[in-house]
Amino acid sequence: MPGSAVMPVCQLSALPEGEVTTITPPGMSPVSIFHTDEGLFAIDDTCTHQDASLADGWVEDCKVECPLHEACFDLRTGVPSGPPAKIAVRTHEVVVLDGVIYLKLTTGGA
Repeated sequence: MPGSAVMPVCQLSALPEGEVTTITPPGMSPVSIFHTDEGLFAIDDTCTHQDASLADGWVEDCKVECPLHEACFDLRTGVPSGPPAKIAVRTHEVVVLDGVIYLKLTTGGA
């Protein structure tokens, strides 16, 4: 399918609820997969305000807060809730099949 690629991430059992893992697909920026009480969500790992890893941030209410300047991003949409970030992070689809987490990468713009 143009504009996307699918890759295995890990066993679901290796990513318990409340945890995050980050992978760097070939030729792409890092992507973090968050396991929340609302499900699995994947976003580009780098904050759009300043280069910081969102995987190092705090997760609450399906939002991740950047560890540098407290920009918050909705894990479902990638949209920031307010300054200092103004640009959304790209989201990616996550699928679990036979106990394995797969990432369907969005390869276009955010």
